[in-house]
Amino acid sequence: MNIKYLTSNLLNAFFVLVESFLAVRFILKLFGANAANGFVNWVYEMSGSLLEPFREIFPTKVFHNTFVLEFSTIFAMVAYSIAALLIISFLDIITSSATIKTKK
Repeated sequence: MNIKYLTSNLLNAFFVLVESFLAVRFILKLFGANAANGFVNWVYEMSGSLLEPFREIFPTKVFHNTFVLEFSTIFAMVAYSIAALLIISFLDIITSSATIKTKK
């Protein structure tokens, strides 16, 4: 089995999971989902730690005392996407240079 392929797929799966939690959180907050609901509460708890480094960077807008627009969540999604691209690109560079050395 190719280690490069496995590592790349595991990292992609991890970052897709992170992005999915943040996206669901964003949508639930935007539409004013009931935080007392078990699923909504679970999503907020799971995504809360992912959002922690980005809290209070941007203001949170509340409309009609129900609908919440969290700019920090959007920023976190962008930051995690960039981090994923950089990490996967870095691993590709490392593994491709190791492959070239072994072929010589």
